Amino acid sequence: MINFNNLAELIYIAREKSLPIHEIVIAREMHTSLRSRESIIKEMQGSWAVMRESIARGLDNREKSLSGLTGGDARRLRLYGSRKGTEAPYLGEAAILAAAAAVGVNEVNAVMGRIVACPTAGSCGIVPAALYAARQRGASEEDLVLSLFTAAGIGMVIDQNASIAGASGGCQAECGTAAGMAAGALVELAGGTPDEVGEAVALSLKNLLGLVCDPVAGLVEVPCVKRNGFAVVEAMLAADMALSGIKSVIPVDEVIEAMDKIGRALPKSLRETSQGGLAVTPTAKRIERGLYGQGQEK
Repeated sequence: MINFNNLAELIYIAREKSLPIHEIVIAREMHTSLRSRESIIKEMQGSWAVMRESIARGLDNREKSLSGLTGGDARRLRLYGSRKGTEAPYLGEAAILAAAAAVGVNEVNAVMGRIVACPTAGSCGIVPAALYAARQRGASEEDLVLSLFTAAGIGMVIDQNASIAGASGGCQAECGTAAGMAAGALVELAGGTPDEVGEAVALSLKNLLGLVCDPVAGLVEVPCVKRNGFAVVEAMLAADMALSGIKSVIPVDEVIEAMDKIGRALPKSLRETSQGGLAVTPTAKRIERGLYGQGQEK
């Protein structure tokens, strides 16, 4: 049986067997679920198909959410990304398109569309958008599906050793985890080693430590939707840093341990309760009253 309890163990197994991380994750899933490789991959292909559909819908979305807080920003960003010359985006078209895709998937979620919670609904745009960026530069459909197993293995380890829920660990547990998953998957798609995958996860997670969960009016819209766009760009940079040979001074599993401790230290008001942060600003309270007829300005 192949088993791992942290990323160091997962990376070690992959290195010793001279296999990519996705193969180790698939082997574990085969053992624990008693299913065939073909069945497991077919299920992941289905998830990737839903991700692609949500990206396509999101990039052209003009529909506003029921609250009116979100909708149409992904399309605006996509159109902006195609500008040329002095009006071209600072980040370049590839990064802007990835950010637009991440925002778009979250806009689809906000209008009750079909998405893959990867690892959560609040962070559902980050991994799909990262893989969409890889697809735009030539990654095959087969490799994209396999990279999702690498992302899943990373998310599994973080869930076991810290948290993927905003209610227990803040948004670092949701968007932070998703960014780490995306960064690791991107490294593998680019031909990086298992060790470089680990470095990318560490670099990505470190940058998002302490990120609070403070949804305005209790909805997974503000700041969640746009935050996905920022996080996918951060994941892409973490992947590029790792592929360039940059290493994290703090090992990835120690970063995850720190993430867990930080999440536990966050006050309840900053863990998805809408009792602190952006959720209690005067504007947020006005929005809340407009939606629910309650809430007091402070």
